Formats: sequence, structure tokens, C-alpha cells
Amino acid sequence: MLSIAHLTSAHPRYDSRIFGKQCRTLAEHGHQVALVVADGHGNDYRHGVRILDAGATSGRLDRMLSGTHRVYRLALRLRADIVQLHDPELLPAALLLKLRGHKVIFDAHEDVPLQLLGKPYLGPSSRRLLAAAYARFEHHACRLLDGVIAATPTIRDKFSLINRSTIDINNFPLSDEFSADPGWEHKPLQVCYVGGLSAIRGIAELVRACELLRTPVRVRLAGSFGEPALAARMRALPGWSRIDAAGLLDRAGVGAMLAASRAGLVTLHPTPNHLDALPVKMFEYMAAGIPVIASDFPLWRGIVEGNGCGVCVDPHDPAAIATAIDYLAGHPDVARRMGENGRAAVRTRYNWGSESIKLLRFYESL
Repeated sequence: MLSIAHLTSAHPRYDSRIFGKQCRTLAEHGHQVALVVADGHGNDYRHGVRILDAGATSGRLDRMLSGTHRVYRLALRLRADIVQLHDPELLPAALLLKLRGHKVIFDAHEDVPLQLLGKPYLGPSSRRLLAAAYARFEHHACRLLDGVIAATPTIRDKFSLINRSTIDINNFPLSDEFSADPGWEHKPLQVCYVGGLSAIRGIAELVRACELLRTPVRVRLAGSFGEPALAARMRALPGWSRIDAAGLLDRAGVGAMLAASRAGLVTLHPTPNHLDALPVKMFEYMAAGIPVIASDFPLWRGIVEGNGCGVCVDPHDPAAIATAIDYLAGHPDVARRMGENGRAAVRTRYNWGSESIKLLRFYESL
């Protein structure tokens, strides 16, 4: 049995990838698992995982300075055999933990330099400078660690050149998390989107698409705006009248919303960080047995059209998005068949069961 600590200063304590999949899998296989978070909600124990709270932070700067230090100090007290860190801002703590004799893994959820290049609030020169500086530090830090876990094969290929002990653990859904019977005969005329509401995630095009809908379908959103000004602009558009904003939902709430929907949207913009991403929402729509309306990226097209589980559209084209919504909402037999295809693909390939085996073997190798 290993003593394992997962650390995050930025993610919610019940994050699907960190707590729902990795921590629970390791605990279910006999390891002693602790999860250190920084949210101010106190300590807890759930599904065999100790949750330890380093205290809430107030804003991004406080999180990156004071929050990361408190998470690090709490991790030291745990004296874990292996420490897995889930945030780029914790990489300095990773090096300090290595110096104190811990085995340390970095979980690369994103390609951060590419993510920085797509930040709209930074100027072009600032984006390039920050991305280059972070890439140099990331390369130095990660080559000294005991391993890297990557969220996609593309990120794995990048880190394999830095650290030979690198593996991809894809954030595929739990096969049994969603209803086995979507109940198409009882579904309201509704499609849905799950995730953050931002410009690069396509919220403006989605709201404008709602102005062009020809069927009485409604669009239900589960997520929150990161920018109040963007939220105000979207709510002022005519298309917002066709939207039901549910806010942040827990896992049960997300499952209920998918079960009541006729399609799921993932029309992200083609930023460098999105083109090779494997968004968990896409696979959760498939697992829930509903068709996907996805951005027409080559990788996503291969998954969606290759499995016959949805349609791909230009994410910058509200008319194309509206046409896809109308078609799937108005053709339930087609939508049901696509949903069944997506569920079959998750059951046979895109599921957490296969990834959990890779995770356990990786830990054993350490």
C-alpha cells in the first residue's frame, strides 16, 4: 500500500478528473489517499479519500502565492510516498518536495504555453513572452520529477521529450455515471452545453445561433461566466431569451440535464490549446447517449463523425450551429441513433475503466 497525496490550489475538491476518477481509483485499490485543496470548506472524508483544506484564497494572485504555500506546507505534514500535483502554479512546490525526498508527479491537464498564447486579455507580445518563459521553467522542472501524467496523447508526446516517465491518462467518463436509458419519448425540446461560459468557448456564437433557430427548442447551460462584462453583453442579446442558464451543477445535476437533452454542444474556438484537446464534456454527452454538436477540428471530426455520434460545425458560424440544433431537435430518430452510437463508443473505447488500469500500473512502476 502506498501513501499518496494529490495537491490542487485551483480545482474544486470534487473535480471529476482529480477526485472522482484518480483519487477514488487509487483508494479503491487499497492505497492511502489524501487530497489537499484550497477552498475554505473544511476537511472531509469521502469514498476512502481524506480531503484536507488549506484554506480559501481571495483572487488569482492570492491563490498563486499564499494558496500554493499553504498547500505545500500541508503536503509536507502528510509525509506521503508519492505526491501528484495538478496545477502549473504548484511546480515550484514540486521541486521543493523532491528536495525533501518525495516522489513527485506532475499532472499536465493542459498545454500551458499554448493556453497562454490564446489568452484574449493579454497583448500579443505579452502572450509570447509569458508562454516562452513558462515553457523554459516547465522544461527545467518536469525533467527533474519522477513522472508526468498527461491528459491527452498530444500533451504526452510533448512531455515525453522532457521526462521519459510520461504517460497519458485521458479524462474519459465513468461508464456507469449516466442513465442507461435516455428515455427519448419523455425528453423536452432541449439541447445543452456544460462548461465555462467564455468567448473562446463559443458562448457569443451560441447565443447568436439562438436568434436563428426555426424550431421552439431551448438551450440549457450548465456553467458560469468568468467575466461579468461578457455575461452582461450576452444577456442583452435577443437570443438569450431562448436560453435557460442553470449555473454550476453537481454531477447529479449534470447527469439529469444530459438525460433531458436531445444533443450536447461543444463548439469551442480553434485556439492552439483546443485543436488537440479531448474535452470531457464531449465524451460525457456520448456516455449519456445524446448526439454531439462539435467544432469541426480534424481530431474531433474523426471521433464524432468516425463514430457516427453527431455533427461537426464551424464554431464561428452561428447559422451552422443553429441548423445543427434544429436538425437534431427536430429529428429524434436520427438523434437517438447517433446517441446510441456514441454510448457504444464510450462503452468499448472512451471510458475511465481502461484509463484507470494505466494509472494503477504507472503508480506501481514508481
